[in-house]
Amino acid sequence: MPNVRHPRRGSLQYWPRKRAKKAYARVRTWKNLAGNKLLGFVGYKAGMTHVMVRDNAPIARVKNQSISIPVTVIECPPLKVLSIRFYKQDENKDMKLISETFSKNIHKNVKRKTKISKKVKEEPKEFDDIKLVVHTQPWLAGINKKKPEIMELGISGKPEEKLTLAKDLLEKEIKVKDIFKELQFIDTRSISKGKGFQGPVKRFGVKLLPHKSEKKKRGPGTLGPWHPHKISFRIAMAGQMGYNQRTELNKVILKINNKPEEVNPKGGFLHYGLVKNEYLLLKGSVPGTIKRAIILTEPTRQRKSPQYELQSVSISSKQ
Repeated sequence: MPNVRHPRRGSLQYWPRKRAKKAYARVRTWKNLAGNKLLGFVGYKAGMTHVMVRDNAPIARVKNQSISIPVTVIECPPLKVLSIRFYKQDENKDMKLISETFSKNIHKNVKRKTKISKKVKEEPKEFDDIKLVVHTQPWLAGINKKKPEIMELGISGKPEEKLTLAKDLLEKEIKVKDIFKELQFIDTRSISKGKGFQGPVKRFGVKLLPHKSEKKKRGPGTLGPWHPHKISFRIAMAGQMGYNQRTELNKVILKINNKPEEVNPKGGFLHYGLVKNEYLLLKGSVPGTIKRAIILTEPTRQRKSPQYELQSVSISSKQ
């Protein structure tokens, strides 16, 4: 008899498998770069298309040949700065919020979503870190939503340099071309598509039981031994599927442009419409549904940039 190989169903890397708290991702760590710059941006997923590129890498298998690559179109309306947050490290080496300075130009829909204290503290003299709180402008992208996403963005550099940059951006709009450039790697963080309550066959990919099985056909073959008298969390069970936060590393930006007519297909993107602002093309797919906020950050595991030469972008109808 051969040795039967039966790997477990479902990766334990993703745990717990429950719904995300918000419709946009949470960034827990920011990579501190050598220079002084903002480390992230937020865009909206518009749809997918394909482009023709030439790979000029010296050791590429398709060197100097035109190849088709699927790309995700992310519309990036400018961000507005809401406030500056000052953090101090405590005895447990945890960052604690000690003060916050708000911008004067706050949109009315942002005021509904934030609890702005009337007693705003003064700028502290000693602090260890600074984060920039920004809000998106979905009404500029044609998305039928009034309330924007509010999140923190990290800043690289020394604390004094971070404060100077944050004050400079406090009353200004931030554009994606000021942060990223073409043919660089970035990380994407987003919430995947929600599929609701699903059984173990669809959720974990377990095999169907024989048709003469008792009580169930689309369930696990066993729930485990009698002792210990409990069901292990490793057993494939029904539950929530999708709507989880997922991070994808090293996605290539093939194009950043502010001319929507060069990427809008005939009839617009399905369930989205026409791109109206700056946009970028990311190689490959990105988790999440159409119109979902995608957080773009500097790469945590830097690789050598590719040598692609963009030739054309498909604008054929996606209807």
